[in-house]
Amino acid sequence: MSTPPLTAHTAPVRLLCVEDNPDDVELMGIALERADPQRSYLLKRVDDAAAFAEALQEDFDAILCDFNMPRFSPYAALQILVARRCGTPLVVVTRAIGEEAAVHVLRCGAKDYLTKDKLGTLPQIIERVISERRRLVEQERMGRELEAAYRRLKKLSARLVVAQERERTLISRELHDQLGQTLTGMVIHLHAAKRTSDTAVARAHTETAMEMAQGAVQQVKTLSFSLRPAQLDLLGLVPAVLSAVQRVAEPAGIAFAVTSRGAEPDRLGETAAVAVRLVQEALNNIVRHAQASQISVRLRFLPHDRIGILIVDNGVGFDKHELLGGQPSERNVGLHGMIERTELAGGRLYIRTRPGAGVAIRALL
Repeated sequence: MSTPPLTAHTAPVRLLCVEDNPDDVELMGIALERADPQRSYLLKRVDDAAAFAEALQEDFDAILCDFNMPRFSPYAALQILVARRCGTPLVVVTRAIGEEAAVHVLRCGAKDYLTKDKLGTLPQIIERVISERRRLVEQERMGRELEAAYRRLKKLSARLVVAQERERTLISRELHDQLGQTLTGMVIHLHAAKRTSDTAVARAHTETAMEMAQGAVQQVKTLSFSLRPAQLDLLGLVPAVLSAVQRVAEPAGIAFAVTSRGAEPDRLGETAAVAVRLVQEALNNIVRHAQASQISVRLRFLPHDRIGILIVDNGVGFDKHELLGGQPSERNVGLHGMIERTELAGGRLYIRTRPGAGVAIRALL
């Protein structure tokens, strides 16, 4: 990434001059103004370790350090910078030194060196070392963001496994506790009808088995709808969400409204099923905990196959930080499940609520 050059409209360039001769600092300031009059430079002089360490409490763009000083040296300055983990670039500005000494001070951490008889090139050197520092800071920032993203990915991967196991557990419990019991009852009644010699009793057992079979079919439909509503593929997202809301709100006696904005695409992506599941989970939470009388669901179809969801109720609300601050529990497992489902789909979920003020849940998929 290119760094824009410094101009007269930017903030002044702050330079810390490590120099025992005030006249040399003044000469550097004059040389900078002559070489680049469009820029503004602020120079501060120090000449020993204590003053240098104290000056580092301020922010400087670069450090200009003389090589030959009786009480200080660029090596001592570099050691202080390393100890303080300060990334301000240091440039050695001195009278003629040998090539071996110049190479050595560069290896110790100086960014460049310049002899005092060539101060006309100092602005270019300052701009270069400042630009290099900015690039380094940007690389470090991107590295931290990449590392944080990697940690989030690992957490999401672990949560995906937990969410899948939780989903399988719920489906297994649903099959065992409802459908399995119904089928077992059917088998018992059919065996009873087969064993009896009384025609009327056999007919009664058969009719009971037929009723239970119809109940089993309805249970399969309900389970199938909770996993992926058939309306989603046949009619689209809005009818599927409307059906999901009706199934939960009407039996609970809660008034509801489902609206949409934007054109629904002809082919829905995988996030459409996630949107239905979020609405289902939110409605279940509202019926169980919110004591609401009204529910509003709004869908918004955005460019690039994105979907926005807003679910609002007029219930009792809750303290978000108290409820979501700890580990998942029986009280907050529904909300944590919604957050996990949204993040695993690459989206974000936002909750706005307070006690007595209802809940607004907004998801962007």
